Amino acid sequence: MIIIEPRASVSLFRAAMAPVWAVAAALVLCSVLIMWTGTSVPTAYVLLFKGAFGSSFAINETLTRSIPLIFTGLAVAVAFRAKFYNIGAEGQLYAGALAATFFGTGLITLPAVLMIPLLMLVGAIAGGLLLIIPVLLKTRLKVDEVVTTLLLNFVVLLVVSYLLEGPWKDPMSLGWPQAASIVDEGVLPALLAKGRLHFGLIIAVLMAVAMWAIMRFTVLGYEIRAVGFNAGAAEFSGIRVNRTVIITALISGGLAGMAGVSETAGLKGYLTLDLSPGFGYTGIAVAMLAQLSPLGVIPAAIFLSAVYVGADAMSRAVNIPSYIADVLVGVSVLAVLVSVMFSQFLVRWRS
Repeated sequence: MIIIEPRASVSLFRAAMAPVWAVAAALVLCSVLIMWTGTSVPTAYVLLFKGAFGSSFAINETLTRSIPLIFTGLAVAVAFRAKFYNIGAEGQLYAGALAATFFGTGLITLPAVLMIPLLMLVGAIAGGLLLIIPVLLKTRLKVDEVVTTLLLNFVVLLVVSYLLEGPWKDPMSLGWPQAASIVDEGVLPALLAKGRLHFGLIIAVLMAVAMWAIMRFTVLGYEIRAVGFNAGAAEFSGIRVNRTVIITALISGGLAGMAGVSETAGLKGYLTLDLSPGFGYTGIAVAMLAQLSPLGVIPAAIFLSAVYVGADAMSRAVNIPSYIADVLVGVSVLAVLVSVMFSQFLVRWRS
């Protein structure tokens, strides 16, 4: 008979090594698929690494792609800490992009030092407000937030599609469904002379550090963690559980909304329907790899970004579909869950 028992204590080293072992296991498991294509596994992984970090251009692209993943990973990590399962970061990202487009295409013109924070603020507010309905349905009527946040993604995308094909369509876009460009004062400045890396990376890292400090040193962070560990015990101790969940949801949606601002005002400069290739959903994988740690979100986002960027380069060099990146990400998340279980529990065989 298999007996699963919780460990008396989990060392910091064991907890830190859990995602490392998970990634290693994912690479080994995905080697089978690479061999199936007839390509050498070491060659494929070397090409993947070079595609992500083998040149200044590759590093630039990897870091650029990691920016929205840091924001959405933080959004998911914060929400999951309070057991509020926000699956709607994709929709909240587009809500932030809509707000940035509304305010940043000529409605308000301020110096860049004020315009950029304003766009980030309105994007965060838009992303947070999008979660008002799901979180109130959860706290008041016990409606499952997984369903409501997921379905809101499609509602927001339909609204974006309508606006880009109708009232917000840029007459200078030659028929393409895109909005007008963000004014120059609202565009996030580039960090390097050559490449697409922009100031959004600095903002994302600062938000990760800020969320770590909030979770670690503030009363709100303690309440979020307490509600996540045991909502009943938290309420018995005097914590207002519903209030904490609502605040957590607003913060989570705000972080995802900032991802939309960073992509609209930093990378493209205007809103399009294909602004996100699924950053909101990939943020779930980022948060799981980081074990819901705000600081852990940064390396987790860079790793997954490297997988996607490197897989594209690997696909161009050898006959391997770029979809291997999606498989690698999925297997990595599953491996993390198993690895975390073994780090926190002892599995024994008893006859």
